[in-house]
Amino acid sequence: MNATVPSPELAQRAVNALKFLAIDGVEAAKSGHPGLPMGAADFSFVLWSRYLRHDPKDPSWPDRDRFVLSAGHGSMLLYSLLHLAGYDLPVEELKRFRQWASRTPGHPESHLTPGVECTTGPLGQGLATAVGMALAAKMADARFPGLFKHRVWALVSDGDMMEGIAHEAASAAGHLQLGNLTFLYDDNKITLDGNLDESMSEDVGARFEAYGFRVLRIDGHDHRAIADALDAAAAETARPMLICCRTHIGHGAPNKHDTHKVHGEPLGPEEALATRRALGWPEAPLFHVPEDVRALWDARAEALAREHAAWREHEARWLAEHPDKAALYRAMRERAVPEDLTGLLAGARPPTNDATRSLAGAVLQRAAQLVPALVGGDADLGGSTKTPLKDSPKVLPGRFEGRNVRFGIREHAMGAMANGMALYGMFIPFTATFLTFSDYMRGAVRLAALSELQVVHVFTHDSIFLGEDGPTHQSVEHVAALRLIPNVEVWRPADGLECAVAWGEALRRRHGPTELIFSRQKVAELPAGPAAEDVARGAYVVLREEGGPPDVVLLGSGSEVGLCLGAARALHAAGRRARVVSMPCMERFAAQDAAYREAVLGRGTRRVSIEAGRTDPWHRWLGDGGLAIGMDTFGASAPASVLAEKFGFTVPQVVARVQALLG
Repeated sequence: MNATVPSPELAQRAVNALKFLAIDGVEAAKSGHPGLPMGAADFSFVLWSRYLRHDPKDPSWPDRDRFVLSAGHGSMLLYSLLHLAGYDLPVEELKRFRQWASRTPGHPESHLTPGVECTTGPLGQGLATAVGMALAAKMADARFPGLFKHRVWALVSDGDMMEGIAHEAASAAGHLQLGNLTFLYDDNKITLDGNLDESMSEDVGARFEAYGFRVLRIDGHDHRAIADALDAAAAETARPMLICCRTHIGHGAPNKHDTHKVHGEPLGPEEALATRRALGWPEAPLFHVPEDVRALWDARAEALAREHAAWREHEARWLAEHPDKAALYRAMRERAVPEDLTGLLAGARPPTNDATRSLAGAVLQRAAQLVPALVGGDADLGGSTKTPLKDSPKVLPGRFEGRNVRFGIREHAMGAMANGMALYGMFIPFTATFLTFSDYMRGAVRLAALSELQVVHVFTHDSIFLGEDGPTHQSVEHVAALRLIPNVEVWRPADGLECAVAWGEALRRRHGPTELIFSRQKVAELPAGPAAEDVARGAYVVLREEGGPPDVVLLGSGSEVGLCLGAARALHAAGRRARVVSMPCMERFAAQDAAYREAVLGRGTRRVSIEAGRTDPWHRWLGDGGLAIGMDTFGASAPASVLAEKFGFTVPQVVARVQALLG
């Protein structure tokens, strides 16, 4: 792969340098996982020093290969590779492994450390994210043929293989024939608590062959065998590949080699010293790298810089030869959105009362016309979520030019694959499923928030009012649960304008995921008057009291804003002054200044929230003496109108509770 093959002696010193940087980092921190870095050092060295296309001086090079350490507990291996390869990760950062404010946290974080492509740690997530990256690369190549030639590589472990998300993602990768994807399986037969055969006994290679992968089995410490397998992977175009690298965890540690003790705890001073002596490594200084090993990595960095420069020239020629695609390329690279996006989307909302899933679906069609980076799909629920893009084909095996991704009934993988598509850098991905199934996606949503990824998650059928399907499908806790995740914005629109604003804000928000919560039940357009700018502040006054300060402020989101309006009008008729506030996004409202929040909520007023979900998040806004009307139990199977009456979501029932509160 256009790289000089080092002598066996130099290669061994380079491998040992990786091992001891990892050992020393873990020993300094007095915590960590040295076993994987030691066992996977051989095949990782061969990959990084001869095959991986990247530029340490420009980690965002569009045509770089992507490397994902799915087994994120082995982070010191990745940090050591990045350090030696020439990334902005000096040895001082290796010495501060797992310490406050370091760029070497216990598990890799993509927004924190240069060269880390994916935040990993929860096993299986990295594997599935890599599938999303490979899919995005295929979709980019279909739009700009001949411009790119990069691949996606992922180091995966036994733990990754056992997690359910890996099954879903591998199934999707095999089905889509992602021939640009290679998994390097660190097959060491050891887990954190013991031998692998105590918890898993299937033939992993045979399983992946059934998924549609090409599978190779090698000695993960034999550099010739590793290179032959990587040559085959680099040449593969028709199928994703799994290389089962039989390795020995803690390779080289005299007493902890092949034991679970080396998986998740430091070697300890005595074993670290014994390992140095066994491998002929200097006892001092720590974090030692021989000069010839430095020179080997420096030469590789120089060669990669030349390859990057040649690609930039190729990019310029390609764009000049394809002027019809140049504007699209720039728009997708920038994930560009029009300045007046929200206004354009508001103009696309249907002028009729309908379910917010349908109103938002119409808005989405216009958004897709305006934002070429927007792509996405659903968990086989497009007819219900109203999210298929009408003017684009489906993404299918060998056909990647479309924008509608058929994720299949794989919510776990769908969430992580969307993260991979966002990390890839040219797409704003969205996913869609029923809100109840957000539980399956929660791990991926959390990592999107932690990684500051622009991903849009559409969740429909948002409450008990979906009706007869019953409590298995009726969300009561899910909106509250999503609101608990830091760096997430949850929008639950009440009408067409709010749907347009929610989509507009999601497409503008670059550094975190947005959750769009839509109803199956119909809603009425709210009274005319609010500007899109008011809606975008997260909460605003829909109906003002007359004749003095309000006796009560009714707060609601989604379909329950209509119920607030009905109750307010009835209270007005009974001589009470009631204000109605729509709060489509608590997180956005919380970010407003105190003066605006007080102007909306009033000062010293009684407040009542109405939302068909868990009441806990509303207490922040109610103050002392407030009343939260919601669902703190499961629902039931019945028509929506019956459920409304049984669970207290009718105008007379709400009015009675408010009157009792006011006395």
